[in-house]
Amino acid sequence: MEPIHGLVGAEFPLFAFSHCRDVVAAVSRAGGFGVLGGSSFTPESLEEELRWIDAHVDGKPYGVDILIPEHQMLGLDHSIEALLAQIPARHIDFTVELLQRYGINAKAEEVVTRQLPATLPEMGEALMDVAFRHPIRLMVNALGIAPPAMIERSRRHGVPVGALVGAKEHAVRQVKAGVDLIVAQGGEAGGHCGEVSTLVLVPEVIRAIKPIRDVPVLAAGGIMTGAQMAGCMAMGAAGVWTGSVWLATTESEAGETFRRKMVAASSRDTIRSPSRTGKPSRQLRSAWHEAWDGPGSPGALPMPLMPMISVPTFRKIDRAADAGNAQAVELVSYWVGQGVGLVDSVRSATAVVQDFKQDFADAMSRLFSMMEE
Repeated sequence: MEPIHGLVGAEFPLFAFSHCRDVVAAVSRAGGFGVLGGSSFTPESLEEELRWIDAHVDGKPYGVDILIPEHQMLGLDHSIEALLAQIPARHIDFTVELLQRYGINAKAEEVVTRQLPATLPEMGEALMDVAFRHPIRLMVNALGIAPPAMIERSRRHGVPVGALVGAKEHAVRQVKAGVDLIVAQGGEAGGHCGEVSTLVLVPEVIRAIKPIRDVPVLAAGGIMTGAQMAGCMAMGAAGVWTGSVWLATTESEAGETFRRKMVAASSRDTIRSPSRTGKPSRQLRSAWHEAWDGPGSPGALPMPLMPMISVPTFRKIDRAADAGNAQAVELVSYWVGQGVGLVDSVRSATAVVQDFKQDFADAMSRLFSMMEE
């Protein structure tokens, strides 16, 4: 645990990625390391969230994750008008008709946002401007090589840089680019992920980067218990990066309907689909995916256009479902990994951290006992 404590100050190497400030603060206060998904905010709202975390984290360390994709469909003009002009009318019509089919009233202007996507490079820079004004202990990027500007600015502020990878080749490129922490995320993970399983990916990444530089590796993908954490660390991981398990907490940003669907779901109820962001990401399977991935679909748009439809649309879906629209429940979905099958209740984030610690200790005790026999 020493490499992680020395790098970011975490007492227990349990990293919790969440879009919810309450989860981030609770995990860090309990001895883990909360990481706020900054790309779900505008620069103004991120400032508000981080100011709140600073006031509620009791001086414990936390980090920020900002999504700046290495590859995305972009023209020279990143104005909202130029981006909106690239969204075909048939995609908007398809979305409106889909909502109406499930009892949700919608107009064309209600299913497309006029807010610039947070995944644009200039938005990433603006979000970093905000993040570095706060005492963050880690800056993380996903979907490609951490941009040189992120690494350079982090160095200037004395903040380590982490990067998510789904293949050993990506890990090698990240280490050569200068990152300080690798998150090896297996295909079981929620959100954007690759196809290699965590059990294979973690030792593969550790072996691949060892000759280059000594960089700690966190295991990610389907990890929901302390025993799994112990297993990953037995493979050489310095800790674990988790996401889905925090969705089933009382503090999470997930709606009540989704949390109920999570508890009821099995590990087979997820799907990797581009129909939410334009890139393959693992989500809870719903009627949304049956429609968008089906034969009558116009097909998912590339990033960053697809989120300009899905973000406001899922906001409408969640509101309708939480208000009692039984048809809308069929459309409800969110990013979640195959570990969802291990979720059987909704608990507080603090309780989850404590359970991880106890389960981890029990698992390590079993391992040591086996060695003594």
